[in-house]
Amino acid sequence: MRRTPAGDAFSGVVIRLIRLQGFLAEAGDELARPAGQTSARWQVLAAIEDGPATVADIARTLTLARQSVQRVADALAEGGIVEYVDNPRHVRAKLVSMTPDGRAALRAIQARQRGWADTIGAEVGEPQLTRLTTLLDKVLAAVARHPVR
Repeated sequence: MRRTPAGDAFSGVVIRLIRLQGFLAEAGDELARPAGQTSARWQVLAAIEDGPATVADIARTLTLARQSVQRVADALAEGGIVEYVDNPRHVRAKLVSMTPDGRAALRAIQARQRGWADTIGAEVGEPQLTRLTTLLDKVLAAVARHPVR
């Protein structure tokens, strides 16, 4: 049984996004390495840039398994990059909060990422990237409405 042309087109997008994710993870590791971090750690730091959050909230934001975020948060805490603080809304679910060392690491990573993003953005073009963002938002919404069961 064959897919419809629309199903083939969607599958083509998925394959390209999977390949892109691999390149982005590699680039993220390279961007984060001078700050002593990894792409996974950078994602967690970025998720709490605007304020502390629970591990579960971070996992939901990043659409990752809570356990994987817990491991990364624990490693960041061991390195003094984040700390667990009391959560006024929940006795047991601590908040992950960035330390000054964590904020410095995140700023260093973001500074490196800025030049890389500017280069890629200039090559691809702002109008195309803006249209792609709109289209990806539409695809994300459709995928969220139709989970595989």
